[in-house]
Amino acid sequence: MIVTLIVICEIGFWVLLAAGLATRYLLRMPRLGVAILLCEPLLEVLLLVVTAVDLKNGADPSWKHGLAAVYIGYTVGHGHRTVRWLDGHAAHRLRGTPLPRPPRYGRPRARHEAKVWLGTVVAAAVASALLLIAMWYVDDPDGTASLRGWMYTAWRAAGIHGLIALSYTLFPKKAPPGTSDGPARDREKHLTGR
Repeated sequence: MIVTLIVICEIGFWVLLAAGLATRYLLRMPRLGVAILLCEPLLEVLLLVVTAVDLKNGADPSWKHGLAAVYIGYTVGHGHRTVRWLDGHAAHRLRGTPLPRPPRYGRPRARHEAKVWLGTVVAAAVASALLLIAMWYVDDPDGTASLRGWMYTAWRAAGIHGLIALSYTLFPKKAPPGTSDGPARDREKHLTGR
């Protein structure tokens, strides 16, 4: 049941995203489009409630509950950036705005990668908090080993992602002679307003 709900939430995420962007750009109703996009966190709340009820009804903690926590953490850590990125691509295709691209070279690219990595750290922290609450709630150290395993997996992923992000600082890619990363920065300013 939990795995099915995770699949439904993932499909629902993309359906709401497509509906929100279509409403915003094709129907030219930006407020309604934003309202639809703001409904996406309700999917994670639903998943959280169903997972908690499943544990309360006596289900043994398993990999399904761990996967649900990691899924919710990922959505919290990276969902907003994903929506913003897709919104920028929809605006490019449907309104002709500049294509949103991350900086490609040097320090701007390292800063971009560090921000993405921070999203992974937030995802691991949220997943860990949910898993710790579940372990406390179940109160069975032997029965919650799979949940602890998911917590370690989340932090291992954050560590590996951190090393990759750090590589952009330690070994920055240099711009070819005669080029600059200015246009990418201008596009970023256009999308973020900063």
